[in-house]
Amino acid sequence: MSDSLNTPHPPAQPAQRTRRDEPRFPDGPKPDPAGSHYERRIRSFQPRRSRVTTAQADALERLWGKWGLDIDGQRNLDLAELFGNDNPVVLEIGFGMGEATAQMAAADPATNILAADVHTPGQGNLLGLADHHGLSNIRVANGDAIILLREMLAPDSLDGLRVYFPDPWPKKRHHKRRLIQEEFLTLAATRLKPGATVHCATDWEPYAEQMLEVLGAHPDFENSQSDGDFAPRPDFRPLTRFEGQGLDKGHVVNDLLFRRVPHDDQR
Repeated sequence: MSDSLNTPHPPAQPAQRTRRDEPRFPDGPKPDPAGSHYERRIRSFQPRRSRVTTAQADALERLWGKWGLDIDGQRNLDLAELFGNDNPVVLEIGFGMGEATAQMAAADPATNILAADVHTPGQGNLLGLADHHGLSNIRVANGDAIILLREMLAPDSLDGLRVYFPDPWPKKRHHKRRLIQEEFLTLAATRLKPGATVHCATDWEPYAEQMLEVLGAHPDFENSQSDGDFAPRPDFRPLTRFEGQGLDKGHVVNDLLFRRVPHDDQR
C-alpha cells in the first residue's frame, strides 16, 4: 500500500446535526443495541460523546450495513458467514480510532478481526480506513463486548483476543470496573480455542501488574514468557499515536501474551 493507513480522509469537517427526535444514523450503529434485554451490570467502559466528522458519518452511512453489526444479544453469530470465509478470527475489544486495527488487518489479511467498541467516531473512522485500503477482513461491532462474548459467540470460536490500552480506572474505588478480571477471563476462555492468544497492553503500570497477576493465576491461561513476566512488544502490534504520546511522557508500556490452555478433556 502506497499511502499511509493513518490518513484515509480529507481534513475533518463537523457532521451535519440532526434534529433531537431524529436517529443520528438511521441505518447505522444504535445508541444502546442490547437495550433492556440484559442486566445493568458494572460496565468496564464509559461511552464518550464526541463529534462525528463528515467523513466518519459518510463511512457509517455507506458501510455499516456491509461491515458493521450491533451487539444486541439476540442472535448467534456465524463468523464464517459474517466474514465470508473460514479464516481465523481475533476479537479486539476497544480499538479507539482504529488506526492500529487497520494496520494489523493490512499486515495479516488471512486473519479476520472482529473489532468491538462503543465510540461512534472511531467506528466511522475504522470503517473508512477499511474501505479506503480494501481491508475486507474487518468487521465493526457496536456495544458491550461482554454481551458479545456471552450471548452471541459460540464456544471455541475465537483464535485470539486483543485488549490494547483499556480504561485503567485509576481510582481505587473504580478498580471493579477494569475489564481484565477473573470473571471476564473465565468467560473469554470459553470462547477461545485451545492455544489461542490473549494479548493485552497498557501504559498504566498498576493495571499492568494486576493484569499479570490475574492472568497468571487463572487456570485457563499460561504465560508465553518462561519467566512469567511481561512480554516484549511483538512486531505485529503497531506503535500508535496514543502510545507514542505516553512514551514521550515517560510512561512504561507493558505487553502481556498468554495462551489458552487445552480443556481438561484435551490434555
